[in-house]
Amino acid sequence: MKILVLGGTLFVGRHVVEAALDRGHEVTLFNRGRTDPSLFPGVEAIRGDREAGDLAALSGRRWDAVVDTSGRVPRWVGDAARLLVGAVEHYTFVSSISVYADTSRPGTDESAPVHTLADETVEEISSPEVYGALQVLCERAAETALPGRVLSVRAGLVVGPYDPTGRFTYWVHRIARGGEVLAPEPRAQPVQFIHGRDLADWMLDMAERRAAGVFNATGPARPLTMEGLLESIQAAAGSDATLRWTDERFLLEHGVEEWSDLPLWLAPGTNAESASFMAVDIRKALGAGLRFRPLAETIRETLHEAETTPEAGLDPGRERELLRA
Repeated sequence: MKILVLGGTLFVGRHVVEAALDRGHEVTLFNRGRTDPSLFPGVEAIRGDREAGDLAALSGRRWDAVVDTSGRVPRWVGDAARLLVGAVEHYTFVSSISVYADTSRPGTDESAPVHTLADETVEEISSPEVYGALQVLCERAAETALPGRVLSVRAGLVVGPYDPTGRFTYWVHRIARGGEVLAPEPRAQPVQFIHGRDLADWMLDMAERRAAGVFNATGPARPLTMEGLLESIQAAAGSDATLRWTDERFLLEHGVEEWSDLPLWLAPGTNAESASFMAVDIRKALGAGLRFRPLAETIRETLHEAETTPEAGLDPGRERELLRA
C-alpha cells in the first residue's frame, strides 16, 4: 500500500511511519522538514507548509491512503482533504478525546456532545476547550471533503518512546529512582492511555481495510486506576519506591497543578466536569480490533527508550518540600 503521512517525524507520526515500513508499505512524508528531517533515510519526503496553505507538492500524485498526524486547525485539514479527494481512497485523521464537552461521568462514547465554537474561523488554541472544538471541526472538514472515507481517531493520552510531553514518562522514571514518591489521591481515579505503537498498528489495520467512522482510541482494555498504574510501575521497574498517597485538598492548597505537576491526576473531587476524562468508552474500537501490549512492556519500554521531559511533573526539590509538609 502507498501511504502519505502528513507529519511523520515527531511522535504519533513517527510510530505510524515505522509501523508502515515494517509492514512493507511504501511511505511518503509531507512536512516542513524542520523536525529531524534525516530521520527516515530512503523514505520519500516532500516539503510544504500547511499553515501557509502550501500544498502544491501534493498535486498530481496518488496514494492508497493518507494518515494525518499534524492537522491542528480545520483549514489545514480541509485544504489537504479537498486536494486529495481524487488522490487517495482513505483518510485517517488523528483527533483527540479532548473533543468531548462533558466527561464528568465515566463511559463517554462517540455519540456524546462535543465542544463548539461561536466563531469557527478561530485558529489560536487558547484553552483545552478551544483545542477540542478545533479537533471536532478538523474531523468534519475531512468528512465533508471525503464522505464515507474518513477514519477519525479520538486518541487518548499517547505514551511510549518519542513522547514529547513526558507525562507518562514522568511516573516511570520517578518511581524507578526510588525513595518516597508523592502520589495523588484519590488512588481509585481511573487512568487511560495508549502506547504509540499500538495506536499506529491499529490505525494501519483500519486503513488497510478502508474502515471509516469515529472511534475513541485509548486503553487499556480493562479499567485501570492511578494506584494500579503506579504499583505496576513499581513492579515492572523493580523499584523500592514508597508511594506517599496524599490528600487531593492538601495538594491543591499547596499549589500543585493537576495534569502538569502530577501528570494523569485530574483532581476529580474539585474538577467535576473532567473527573472521568480518562474513563471514556472504547468498546467500539475494541470491536474493530484495537489491541494493547502488556502494561509491563509499555513501562519497561518507556524506562529504557524515553527520556524525561523537564516540563512534566514535579521538580525533585519541590516534591521534597511537599513531602516534608
